[in-house]
Amino acid sequence: MLKVPVENAVGMILCHDLTRIVPGKFKGRVFKKGHVVKKEDIPLLLEIGKENLYVWENREGFLHEDEAARRMACAVAGYGVTMTEPKEGKINLLASMKGLLKIDTAGLNAVNDIEQVMLASLHTNQVVEKDTVVAGTRVIPLVIDEKIIEQVEERAAQFGPLVEVKPLACLRVGMVVTGSEVYKGRIEDKFGPVVKAKIVKLGSYVFRKINVPDDTGMIARAIQDLLAEKADLIVITGGMSVDPDDLTPAGVVAAGGKIVSYGAPALPGAMFMVSYIGKTPVLGLPGCVMFSKRTVFDLVLPRIMAGEEIERRDIVALGHGGLCLECPTCRFSACPFGKV
Repeated sequence: MLKVPVENAVGMILCHDLTRIVPGKFKGRVFKKGHVVKKEDIPLLLEIGKENLYVWENREGFLHEDEAARRMACAVAGYGVTMTEPKEGKINLLASMKGLLKIDTAGLNAVNDIEQVMLASLHTNQVVEKDTVVAGTRVIPLVIDEKIIEQVEERAAQFGPLVEVKPLACLRVGMVVTGSEVYKGRIEDKFGPVVKAKIVKLGSYVFRKINVPDDTGMIARAIQDLLAEKADLIVITGGMSVDPDDLTPAGVVAAGGKIVSYGAPALPGAMFMVSYIGKTPVLGLPGCVMFSKRTVFDLVLPRIMAGEEIERRDIVALGHGGLCLECPTCRFSACPFGKV
């Protein structure tokens, strides 16, 4: 610390809080520890009796907490992320749009393994709205060795962006509704509207819905018709259990589909299917999607809309956190469901 005349302290960093007392009116902090003294502060400092100040000695190779936080935020932020101005040494990272939040957890851990710095984030793979705070960063001390921040920058660069928000594409979605009871008009389709609402909420649309009976060939032809009409995604409702009449997986294979995973370690949603025909994803939706507010479908759909190709390892990873608590008042996605 240095003791300097207040007039010479402009640009220097206060080492402690400064309090102002106005009898009967005010008592409290007017300048916080870490405040960078400005020229316009001098009259008030003199008014509260501070002709001299204790400040941090400016030394080459050391950074104030605000500058350090700014450099760390710039190092970890990727596409779709903006940042706030430093406040009390902390910078928040915000989503610049609605989209899928992606956190590189290995990179996050690598940064947090460095002493005297921190980076906290929301869970990865969840949809966030514009201006959502998705991460926050700061250094622990008031002043930090610049070499530590350089180490953060180097580690972040090794992993690429640690925090980013992917935009959700507007997809042309084709829907196949299976079930002879619906096809023959015995009951009204209650499944399709639920799925359509989820698709629309994420900014895509259903351009065509085809009802088919429990028939492998007709399921396959419906899928092929939707592919011919340039569907970006095909969802098939029902026909996913082990009953003899549940033929959705067989219909997908007959249409040329390659099944990535039939079954998912998630509840609700154990009978969920992910497959592809070429580059087009084809999803088989079990009955729980119609009845349960949140299922594995809500975890996978945003990732497809963000342009990700779902692999078996992505489905396998859902097991940790894949148990929905089915709360009376659903708080998804601010809940443990789907959080790895």
